Amino acid sequence: MRDLFNPSEEHAALRRTLREFAEREVDPQAAAYDRSESFNVGLFKKLGELGVLGITVAEKFGGAGMDAVAAVIAHEELAAADPGFTLAYLAHSMLFVNNFYQNASDAQRSRYLPDVCSGKKIGGMCMSEPGAGTDVLGMKTTAARRGDVYVLNGAKMWITNGAVSDNELGDIFLVYARTGEKGVRSFSQFLVEKGASGFKLGQKLKDKLGMRASTTAELVFDGCEVPAANLIGQEGDAVGHMMRNLEIERLTLAAMSLGIARRSIEIMNRYASERHAFGQPIREFGQIQSHIATSYASWMAGRCYVYETAAHLDLAEGGHRIDSDGVKLFCATMGKEVADRAIQVLGGYGYVGEYQVERLWRDAKLLEIGGGTIEAHQKNLARDLARVSLLP
Repeated sequence: MRDLFNPSEEHAALRRTLREFAEREVDPQAAAYDRSESFNVGLFKKLGELGVLGITVAEKFGGAGMDAVAAVIAHEELAAADPGFTLAYLAHSMLFVNNFYQNASDAQRSRYLPDVCSGKKIGGMCMSEPGAGTDVLGMKTTAARRGDVYVLNGAKMWITNGAVSDNELGDIFLVYARTGEKGVRSFSQFLVEKGASGFKLGQKLKDKLGMRASTTAELVFDGCEVPAANLIGQEGDAVGHMMRNLEIERLTLAAMSLGIARRSIEIMNRYASERHAFGQPIREFGQIQSHIATSYASWMAGRCYVYETAAHLDLAEGGHRIDSDGVKLFCATMGKEVADRAIQVLGGYGYVGEYQVERLWRDAKLLEIGGGTIEAHQKNLARDLARVSLLP
């Protein structure tokens, strides 16, 4: 009988390993790093020891050689303990590592992938700018060829893993920049390392609503010189790279919502049996039953959609945007709503940090914004569905 959520023993073993790791290592530190708005670099490097920082990378380059389902399992299990920490993992393993692996040359892969798969270097991806987020073609950062180097000028905003502390850059980034005047062939992708001339930390962004355990930064490129050998693919290839990688990004963000929802359901379900009012457990009251039952059904609906989409997603090919948008559109809001119901079930206890659901609710909101807003998903879906038949 097919197990949608663990299609092979390898997937089941991955889930067991990560659930145990999340419960033992990730969950106990989550509240403290949320309060301090800091990134647990030491814990992050342990993910390298587990072999999941390059989860979709071939073994010969230091990765685990697994698929989109494995990536979903990893994000679901880690997010059930600490969504902020998991966002840092996503930015590294999906936005940098998977993106780089799919689009780089073998020479580039051999040079850079072992360090990022082991956790020796922490990576990120630079796309959004102060005036260009969902409007990707509005990007202003430029890259001009000057002999054996490209010179980058501009700024990138909202970059996860852009800083590893208040004053220190992350280690390595994929940077999208304009190399032409107009159109989708006007953008190229570059690998930029910390220490490159003209590359600096603009600011680490603080006082975020949620996802505080992942760092968010502004990065500045001021006459930044990058070797021409660090161009990924050919000039003008970047939008294709970006669109293909957005599919696994959105799928794994949806998986994070699954983790948030599952943990919220576990907490409210347990509390509903422990808390008594008017002489009986509050789970005997219809309002509480509605919150628990609706949350479970919504979570399972989203979970089936995510894993079914992951089962058919080929990481080396594009063309899955309808359902990668669809799962994120549904699950992002679902996770937030389930966390909200958990707060309601717990009442005053849900409003404080002890029971964790207030942190899960704050973290969940980002998933309606990052990786594409829910409005962008609605636009994409409506446009794409106009061109296809829904009938099998």
